[in-house]
Amino acid sequence: MAQPSTGRARALRGVRNSAPLTVLFDGACPFCTRSALAVQRVFGGQRVILRDFQREGALEPYPFLRRDALMKKMHVVMPDGSVFAGAEAFARIVTQLSVIGWLGWLYYLPGVRQAADGVYGLVAKYRYRVFGRTEKCADGVCKIHDSG
Repeated sequence: MAQPSTGRARALRGVRNSAPLTVLFDGACPFCTRSALAVQRVFGGQRVILRDFQREGALEPYPFLRRDALMKKMHVVMPDGSVFAGAEAFARIVTQLSVIGWLGWLYYLPGVRQAADGVYGLVAKYRYRVFGRTEKCADGVCKIHDSG
């Protein structure tokens, strides 16, 4: 007899089946952390690996990524190894959803990319001022965004 469907199982039906993607996010930023956790809730723990790049050793598998670039934009490492950052990373995450994945490709339409990158850049630049910060920032690790 088939098991009754749970809400989580229903949500996962709309996610394309593939290897996990890795979201590299700023764990010192509550907004960034909540956003990363929301992505993982939609995709499931087997489909999305979350890495707080602020944690020691988090970037060892990615020696080609620079911390200063990660402080400016969320990065996503796709199953094929390609890397996307900022608004484009978010768009690429959306493309992995079966039902609404086509919306992610709208990012590449003329004008949409520029607008999305501009909005993303503003949110990223002022994220600590608008959304606060965790105790991790007490040691000055977030200072890069305070000048803004």
